[in-house]
Amino acid sequence: YYQRYVDHFSTSGEFVTFDRSWYNRAGVEPVMGFCTPEQHEKFLDETPHFERMICNEGIHFFKFWLNIGRETQLERFHDRRWSPLKNWKFSPIDIAGVSKWDDYTRARDQMVERTHKEFSPWIIVRANDKRRARLAVIQRILLSLPYDGRDLDAVGKPDKKIIGEGPGFLKD
Repeated sequence: YYQRYVDHFSTSGEFVTFDRSWYNRAGVEPVMGFCTPEQHEKFLDETPHFERMICNEGIHFFKFWLNIGRETQLERFHDRRWSPLKNWKFSPIDIAGVSKWDDYTRARDQMVERTHKEFSPWIIVRANDKRRARLAVIQRILLSLPYDGRDLDAVGKPDKKIIGEGPGFLKD
């Protein structure tokens, strides 16, 4: 299952971003019936081992969950559906998923609970405000990676109301 992603991992000096990545198997796939319950369970069991191997290879690995409230998500879906500038983002899965908010929430909670580990923590970002969320993600990366000219004062301190780690931050 993971091989399709491994082929795209970064090499030295590169930066790679995956949108959802292998975590489709923990969210969209079980909620929409695109995988079996056994495949979903196997994924939740195996993923921490896979991610440990990634970290053991010296890859700087971040898992961000951009958490969006129901009302904000509905507004964004409406904009995607009716704005000619955003309609390209809209898909049939969006329509089908609107009525499955509670199912997605349960899948998210289970995913974070089972795959949040010290070596590969879930970094939760409250993302109703896109600009602040994006800045929080960039800031977290800048605070975490070594690089020439690193100036922690210039990067600043994280806003603990916007960004945190693990299942507990989802419940706050």
